[in-house]
Amino acid sequence: MPKNKGKGGKNTKRGKNEADDEKRELVFKKDGQEYARVLRMLGNGRCEAMCIDGTMRLCHIRGTMHKKVWIAAGDIILVGLRDFQDDKADVIWKYRPDEARPLKVYGELPARLGEEDDGPGDHYIEFEDEDSDKT
Repeated sequence: MPKNKGKGGKNTKRGKNEADDEKRELVFKKDGQEYARVLRMLGNGRCEAMCIDGTMRLCHIRGTMHKKVWIAAGDIILVGLRDFQDDKADVIWKYRPDEARPLKVYGELPARLGEEDDGPGDHYIEFEDEDSDKT
């Protein structure tokens, strides 16, 4: 059998989630950046997000965040806008839920972006029961 040269398996590479409890400094947007809410994950390090300015953008998760910071639908993120492509952006920072609330208090986030409201693809269709018209 070959000799093991690594220092562990998959769980060692992921690391331990001990750093989740520490308090992080709140990051505000700068020039060329925008707040957004993730609508859906597309795979391959990409997601679709609705920015504050009302533009839906295809966002790319940068390499230092890839497989280290898990982003899901409904998360508040900070994206870096591209000068040459308006419909695409790069994910710079993911805000935790306890970090998104102070952003809303400071007036950085509008109330509709931080709440879990229906997105453009969340329309519900009501069907009538088939049994009700047979009786």
